[in-house]
Amino acid sequence: MLVAGMAFEEVDAVVIGSGMGGLAAARMLAQFGGKRVLVLEQHYTAGGMTHEFARQGRYRFGTGVHYMSGNAGPFLNFMTDGRVQLQPLPDDYDVLHFPGFDFAVPATREKFRARLVQLFPDEAKAIDRYFRKVRRAMVGLAARNVLSSMSSPVRMMGFPVVERLFPAAYRSLRDEVHRSVTDPRLRAILEARWGLYGTPPATSAFGYHAAVPTTFFMDGTAHPVGGPKAINEVVLEILAERGVEVRVRQLVRRIVVERGRAAGVDVVDQATGREYRVTAPAVVSAAGVRNTYALLGREVDLPAEPSAVMLFLGLKRSPAEFGVHGENHWFMPDLDGSARGTLYVSFASLNNPAARFHTVELLELVDPGDFERWRDRPEGYEQFKAEWTDRLLDRLEQRWPGFRELVDFAELATPLTFENYQHSVRGSFYGLAATPQRLRSRAAGARTPVKGLVVAGQDAWGSGVVGALAGGLMAANAVLSGRRTGAMWRALLAPVPPVSGVWRGYLRVAAMDTVTPQIRRIRLEPLDGGVLPFGFVAGQYLKVELPVAVEPIERSYSICSGPQATGYAEIAVKREPDGLGSTFLHDELRVGQALRVAGPSGTFTWAPGTEPGDGTLLLIAGGVGVTPLMSVLACAADSGYRGRIVLLLGCRGEVPFKGELDRLAALLPALEVFVFRSGPAGSGRIDLGVLRRHAAGASRVHLCGPAPMMQDVLGHLATLGVPRDIVHTEAFVSGSSGRTRRERAHAVALAAQQAGVAEYRIGVAGGESFPCPPGQTVLDAANTARVPFPQSCGEGSCGTCRVRVLKGDYETDSRGMFSAAELDDGWRLACQTLPTGDLVIEAP
Repeated sequence: MLVAGMAFEEVDAVVIGSGMGGLAAARMLAQFGGKRVLVLEQHYTAGGMTHEFARQGRYRFGTGVHYMSGNAGPFLNFMTDGRVQLQPLPDDYDVLHFPGFDFAVPATREKFRARLVQLFPDEAKAIDRYFRKVRRAMVGLAARNVLSSMSSPVRMMGFPVVERLFPAAYRSLRDEVHRSVTDPRLRAILEARWGLYGTPPATSAFGYHAAVPTTFFMDGTAHPVGGPKAINEVVLEILAERGVEVRVRQLVRRIVVERGRAAGVDVVDQATGREYRVTAPAVVSAAGVRNTYALLGREVDLPAEPSAVMLFLGLKRSPAEFGVHGENHWFMPDLDGSARGTLYVSFASLNNPAARFHTVELLELVDPGDFERWRDRPEGYEQFKAEWTDRLLDRLEQRWPGFRELVDFAELATPLTFENYQHSVRGSFYGLAATPQRLRSRAAGARTPVKGLVVAGQDAWGSGVVGALAGGLMAANAVLSGRRTGAMWRALLAPVPPVSGVWRGYLRVAAMDTVTPQIRRIRLEPLDGGVLPFGFVAGQYLKVELPVAVEPIERSYSICSGPQATGYAEIAVKREPDGLGSTFLHDELRVGQALRVAGPSGTFTWAPGTEPGDGTLLLIAGGVGVTPLMSVLACAADSGYRGRIVLLLGCRGEVPFKGELDRLAALLPALEVFVFRSGPAGSGRIDLGVLRRHAAGASRVHLCGPAPMMQDVLGHLATLGVPRDIVHTEAFVSGSSGRTRRERAHAVALAAQQAGVAEYRIGVAGGESFPCPPGQTVLDAANTARVPFPQSCGEGSCGTCRVRVLKGDYETDSRGMFSAAELDDGWRLACQTLPTGDLVIEAP
């Protein structure tokens, strides 16, 4: 219904819901259809069930991803450009606990079959027959789901044919298992793990069971390194790069239909209350079939779907002390596959090497009708949840005596919780019930009776992240033209090309040692060993995410190892008393933990042959500023360099890397090392007199250290007539130095807002001007305006983005990259300079 004054927006396609299905459809429509896509999410966080939440500032919990296929599959690889890393679960990844016996499910079909035959030799032929039926049922399910994305005439003709060709897919799980085997224990094992899609054996379609626990997991299972949010973050980043806009807290009230065709959606912004309409010829709903039809004012006649309670536990210590290694545990109350009492337990932190604190997640599928009396959260609801929590903890205690003592935090989510956060009908956890009725229903699938309206996500294919992604592809399959659909499928099935540019991912802490009492060296290796996923040049650095709180902080650390050692990269970190990052790395980091890394970056680099002629390579460092220069020296030694190298090292206390310097001096016959200790008993500073003795004949100079030291040395080198273009600088940026750039930017933006200033202008001498919103740096504003600028790190470490400010007011941090004379002449770092008025700069 139109509201007076309602605003209108127009896009090519609008997607309702930002689960993996909706995001997959959005990417395909943008990439292969060239469409302007808008994604609307009612929650305050995008990503659906891949998002995480935190408690007590330390425990992080996934909401829907517990494990997935060990090879990720082409859909997830494509959606993430191959950038999500997976940590394999133990080979026996699911342990089934029945009354009287246990069974561990191994990671491959061959091992699974062999173990079943070993335990049930009289059923060997029946087991083989069962696995043959699994393959055919899986093909039948896939054929049915692909047909659901096609036109109505094709569906009408195709659905009956698929059912005739693949009848097992449409039978109940109970019926099909009983047709194959007779032993009650073997039946129980084959029927188990129906909790992965939520519908009990008596009513679930065998096709769904064949797909999820019996096929998708047969190549092993894995957990995303960094948690489910690692998938979420990468997918959203890629969508942003492709121009897809994702808005959160946007509640779709109605799907607009005009002359039998979808024409857009009516939306309310839950943050502001603003109502608006988005017009689009294509509407993709990843909100589930029932919600989609409700937005049309219709209902769907299908069996009710289940929901779940989930208990999230934070532990004081590792659950590994009970003999758990990361496998999942299923507790079945009987051999009959009862819907009540089947409990799934997942140890996510044991499978995520990036996790700092240990967590456990328990899931029990329930009838959401049992929770209706608590809908308005009357008195007694919290007590009810506490009783559920105690009952679930009792079951863990029975299996692992003493487990309760480990529990530091517990929180229970009920179907009402999922309904609130997911906006799902009665808190349905896996979408539509996985029944034969669903397979036969024209309402369950990608197409709807309304032209231009399609369904994505779990309800368009099946449960889980991969099922949701496949559902998104079905939605795109229904919207795109034939030629563009063909291009999409060719791209999906092709190998994912390697990531170009800066690499981002997790490396494992392999070793740590003490360089000095204040400097720690940390070795980072690939998670599975082997060669680093990137090469680097001596002198470059890595950006490292440090999980010091709920939200990580990012710090840059120079690589101190040589580039010829391709199996690892080492960084060295000085403890700063007030530095969040350095204190974490010194006090809390443990061997085996994974850290998210981006890099390599930086232009403070050297390789043999980069200095002209036979001149001296002069290296000047202050304290831990010697770190990147150790990489330079290692590179020189490994390459057999024979040129003259002079290292001037200023420090207090112990000499950093003294043992390594002695070893390198033996390998580099032309290396001369001079140490200058400051302080009363020291040998003085690297002053003008020192530089006069050593700078003569230098053809290349590398300088790194604290800002005051660098400023002084730059001035001395200028006095001695050393050409500025042979002096290469990198800042040693202390974690305790003043306000951060973000804090300064916020203050500048706030002051401008209070003054009523919406924009500054930055004029380029001899060129045009460009806008700069308050709080944005000169470099960011130039990049937004597409003004070419030399740049590298973007954070004030490398000095590449030098710019001369001729006129105007600003705040800046020079980071010691300039001498006093250069500062007086107006030279600044564009990435650190925040205009507080209009500026005029000299073009770089």
